[in-house]
Amino acid sequence: QVQLVESGGGLVQAGDSLRLSCAASGRAFSRYAMGWFRQAPGKEREFVAAIAWNVGITGYVDAVKGRFTISRDNAKNTVYLQMNSLIPEDTAVYYCAAEFRRTPTYSDQEYKYDYWGQGTQVTVSS
Repeated sequence: QVQLVESGGGLVQAGDSLRLSCAASGRAFSRYAMGWFRQAPGKEREFVAAIAWNVGITGYVDAVKGRFTISRDNAKNTVYLQMNSLIPEDTAVYYCAAEFRRTPTYSDQEYKYDYWGQGTQVTVSS
Protein backbone atom coordinates (compact mmCIF):
# COMPACT_ATOMS: atom_id res chain seq x y z
CA GLN A 1 0.00 0.00 0.00
CA VAL A 2 1.24 3.47 -0.93
CA GLN A 3 -0.24 6.75 0.22
CA LEU A 4 0.41 9.86 -1.84
CA VAL A 5 0.00 13.45 -0.74
CA GLU A 6 0.47 16.33 -3.17
CA SER A 7 1.34 19.89 -2.23
CA GLY A 8 2.55 23.08 -3.85
CA GLY A 9 -0.44 24.12 -5.90
CA GLY A 10 -1.79 27.64 -5.92
CA LEU A 11 -2.85 30.69 -7.89
CA VAL A 12 -0.19 32.25 -10.09
CA GLN A 13 0.05 34.55 -13.08
CA ALA A 14 0.99 33.52 -16.58
CA GLY A 15 4.75 33.20 -16.88
CA ASP A 16 5.24 32.26 -13.24
CA SER A 17 6.61 29.01 -11.86
CA LEU A 18 5.39 26.47 -9.34
CA ARG A 19 6.88 23.30 -7.92
CA LEU A 20 4.54 20.51 -6.98
CA SER A 21 5.62 17.84 -4.52
CA CYS A 22 4.22 14.39 -3.92
CA ALA A 23 5.21 12.66 -0.72
CA ALA A 24 4.80 8.90 -0.65
CA SER A 25 4.49 6.66 2.34
CA GLY A 26 4.65 2.93 2.27
CA ARG A 27 7.09 0.36 1.08
CA ALA A 28 9.40 0.10 -1.90
CA PHE A 29 8.93 3.63 -3.26
CA SER A 30 12.04 3.16 -5.36
CA ARG A 31 10.29 0.39 -7.33
CA TYR A 32 7.39 2.59 -8.38
CA ALA A 33 7.19 4.63 -11.52
CA MET A 34 5.67 7.97 -10.63
CA GLY A 35 3.38 10.02 -12.79
CA TRP A 36 1.68 13.38 -12.79
CA PHE A 37 -1.73 13.76 -14.37
CA ARG A 38 -4.07 16.74 -14.53
CA GLN A 39 -7.75 17.38 -14.99
CA ALA A 40 -9.04 20.72 -16.19
CA PRO A 41 -12.67 21.75 -15.65
CA GLY A 42 -14.96 19.92 -18.05
CA LYS A 43 -12.14 17.77 -19.43
CA GLU A 44 -10.87 14.26 -18.89
CA ARG A 45 -7.82 13.62 -16.82
CA GLU A 46 -4.66 13.61 -18.93
CA PHE A 47 -1.08 12.47 -18.59
CA VAL A 48 1.46 15.20 -17.90
CA ALA A 49 4.78 13.56 -17.00
CA ALA A 50 6.26 10.40 -15.56
CA ILE A 51 9.54 9.15 -14.22
CA ALA A 52 10.78 5.60 -13.90
CA TRP A 53 12.38 4.39 -10.71
CA ASN A 54 15.61 4.87 -12.63
CA VAL A 55 15.68 8.66 -12.37
CA GLY A 56 17.19 9.06 -15.82
CA ILE A 57 14.04 7.91 -17.64
CA THR A 58 11.30 10.49 -17.99
CA GLY A 59 8.45 11.33 -20.34
CA TYR A 60 6.20 14.33 -20.98
CA VAL A 61 3.12 15.24 -22.88
CA ASP A 62 3.99 17.54 -25.78
CA ALA A 63 2.12 20.49 -24.28
CA VAL A 64 4.56 20.76 -21.35
CA LYS A 65 7.87 19.71 -22.94
CA GLY A 66 10.53 22.31 -22.29
CA ARG A 67 8.49 23.92 -19.51
CA PHE A 68 7.92 21.17 -16.94
CA THR A 69 10.49 18.91 -15.31
CA ILE A 70 9.73 15.81 -13.28
CA SER A 71 12.23 14.54 -10.75
CA ARG A 72 12.34 12.26 -7.75
CA ASP A 73 14.31 11.79 -4.58
CA ASN A 74 14.06 8.16 -3.56
CA ALA A 75 15.75 8.88 -0.24
CA LYS A 76 12.90 11.26 0.62
CA ASN A 77 10.13 9.21 -1.04
CA THR A 78 9.16 12.31 -2.97
CA VAL A 79 8.51 13.18 -6.58
CA TYR A 80 8.46 16.73 -7.89
CA LEU A 81 7.02 18.58 -10.85
CA GLN A 82 8.76 21.85 -11.60
CA MET A 83 6.47 23.94 -13.76
CA ASN A 84 7.91 27.00 -15.49
CA SER A 85 6.43 29.49 -17.94
CA LEU A 86 2.93 28.60 -16.83
CA ILE A 87 0.04 29.45 -19.12
CA PRO A 88 -3.71 29.60 -18.39
CA GLU A 89 -4.16 26.28 -20.20
CA ASP A 90 -2.16 24.63 -17.40
CA THR A 91 -4.99 25.36 -14.98
CA ALA A 92 -6.16 22.04 -13.56
CA VAL A 93 -6.15 19.76 -10.58
CA TYR A 94 -2.84 17.94 -10.61
CA TYR A 95 -2.66 14.36 -9.39
CA CYS A 96 0.31 12.27 -8.42
CA ALA A 97 0.18 8.54 -9.13
CA ALA A 98 2.33 5.48 -8.48
CA GLU A 99 2.73 2.35 -10.56
CA PHE A 100 4.67 -0.67 -9.38
CA ARG A 101 7.21 -1.64 -11.99
CA ARG A 102 9.67 -4.51 -12.22
CA THR A 103 11.65 -2.66 -14.89
CA PRO A 104 12.79 0.97 -15.06
CA THR A 105 10.05 2.18 -17.37
CA TYR A 106 6.85 4.18 -17.00
CA SER A 107 3.38 4.40 -18.49
CA ASP A 108 1.34 7.36 -19.72
CA GLN A 109 -1.91 5.39 -19.23
CA GLU A 110 -3.73 6.26 -16.04
CA TYR A 111 -5.40 2.85 -15.73
CA LYS A 112 -1.98 1.30 -15.16
CA TYR A 113 -1.33 3.33 -12.03
CA ASP A 114 -2.05 1.64 -8.75
CA TYR A 115 -2.22 4.53 -6.29
CA TRP A 116 -3.37 8.13 -6.53
CA GLY A 117 -3.14 11.25 -4.44
CA GLN A 118 -6.03 13.57 -3.69
CA GLY A 119 -4.89 16.26 -6.10
CA THR A 120 -3.71 19.84 -5.79
CA GLN A 121 -5.24 22.81 -7.62
CA VAL A 122 -3.12 24.90 -9.96
CA THR A 123 -4.70 28.05 -11.33
CA VAL A 124 -2.91 30.27 -13.82
CA SER A 125 -4.39 33.69 -14.50
CA SER A 126 -3.75 35.61 -17.70
